[in-house]
Parts: sequence; C-alpha cells; structure tokens
Amino acid sequence: MERKVKEGRYERLYEQCAEQLVKTGYCISQMATVAAILHNKMEYFFWTGFYIINNGELLVGPYQGALACQKLAKDTGVCWAAINQRKTIVVPNVHEFPGHIACDSRSRSEIVVPLFSPGGNVVAVLDVDSKDLASFDEVDALWLEKIAGLVKM
Repeated sequence: MERKVKEGRYERLYEQCAEQLVKTGYCISQMATVAAILHNKMEYFFWTGFYIINNGELLVGPYQGALACQKLAKDTGVCWAAINQRKTIVVPNVHEFPGHIACDSRSRSEIVVPLFSPGGNVVAVLDVDSKDLASFDEVDALWLEKIAGLVKM
C-alpha cells in the first residue's frame, strides 16, 4: 500500500477508534473494538489482537483472526521482546526472528506494540500478523502506537 494512502487510512481508523472507545472505559471492551476495526479495515492484517500480562503470564485477550496461542512462553517470541524492550517491534520475516512462536504457520511478518499502564508498566501488547513478508513499516508502527494509546489500561 502506498505510504500516503496508508497514512490516510490510519488517520481515519484512529478517529473511528477514538470515537468508539469513549463509549466505555473498560479496557477489554476497548481492545475488542480496536481489534475488530483494524482487522476488518486493513486487508493485510491476518491476525489482530491483544495479549495481556496476568500474574506474570502473557495470555491472549480480544482478537480477530485464526485461533490464537492461549499463553506465550515467558521471554520468547516477538510479544515478549516488545515487553522486555518496552518498544514496538517490527519483524519483516518471522521465520528469521530468534525464538519466534508460530501460533499459525501462515504468518510471515509481525508488528507488536506495547501498552502501558498509567504508572508506566507494560501491561499488554497489540499484536498484528500478516501472511506476507515485510508488511509492516514505520507508518504502521507510528499509527498502531497512537491507536494502542487510546486503550485505557
């Protein structure tokens, strides 16, 4: 997708998410709404959802797409890398990422965005997979960070 087109689409998605998320302050409802909006509006999003830290474990939250891994092994894979590094991780080819967790073998690229509590702790991640290599770039990172920031943890 051309950069300008992608930026315009994300701007509209951000506005739609912002409008919808004010309807409830419950983070799980907000995550479900974000996952549904993104998954159904971005054609290259194969799996779109959240993993939530619960008692030190990373458990699946609201998502759209194929069946998800219920729990991700500690300090393994892209989601834990984003948590441990406290930053968005873009992976052009998941098969080249050390320790990648293959919940679905059709996934080929991935982006993971950490969500922070008001106190600054990582409490969840927004995880998006694509069936295509190198689907995600700095535009996706910027806008997904903004959209994830709308979810009130």
